[in-house]
Amino acid sequence: MKKQFIVIGLGRFGSSLTRTLIENGHEVLAVDKSEQLVQELASIATHTLQADCTDEQVLRELGAGNFTHAIVAIGEDLQASILTTLLLKELKVPKVTAKARNEMHGKVLQKIGADTVIYPERDMGIRLGNQLSSDNLIDYIELSPDYNLAEILAPPAMNGLSLKSLNIRARYGCTIMAIKTGKEINISPNADDVIHTGDILLIIGSNDEIRDLENDYERP
Repeated sequence: MKKQFIVIGLGRFGSSLTRTLIENGHEVLAVDKSEQLVQELASIATHTLQADCTDEQVLRELGAGNFTHAIVAIGEDLQASILTTLLLKELKVPKVTAKARNEMHGKVLQKIGADTVIYPERDMGIRLGNQLSSDNLIDYIELSPDYNLAEILAPPAMNGLSLKSLNIRARYGCTIMAIKTGKEINISPNADDVIHTGDILLIIGSNDEIRDLENDYERP
């Protein structure tokens, strides 16, 4: 389903987001104060405009209130980020996602009504830190404070063992949601399915549960 977004702030994060939304078939109005940044996206975005979105009248002229989702991707100028987010909510934009530079910035954005606050730099740091900490971890996504989704390369110690014999859920509390073997993906595997070295396991569980599982199977 095609959606309409307004992305305000076309730095590295905002421009990357705009490109991805366009590639996924959505319409995007891309806005920034910088003429250079606007020009860089002019050939791919549905519409691009140079404008100062801390001005309520400017936002009204852009028709910001007609978009179902606005993303405030302003990076360095915290005041502009906060004011733009506030104005968008006052214009009754149903969903506003705002990029936060740090925790304090994020708290302010939440207080003034941002529906979702994201921390791209922090989250990427966490993902990279977890990847570098494990020889088997391929990717890691925090779903909530209690649950994480991890892609783990099956270690040699699991080779030839069935899910029933591994008994991962009872031993560690986490669940193997899928097994990828080459290009084939086994969604919701059953107890008799066997794991082979090099398989990719999609696991859901807490950080501690996933770490305990990794540590046990990394031991000689």
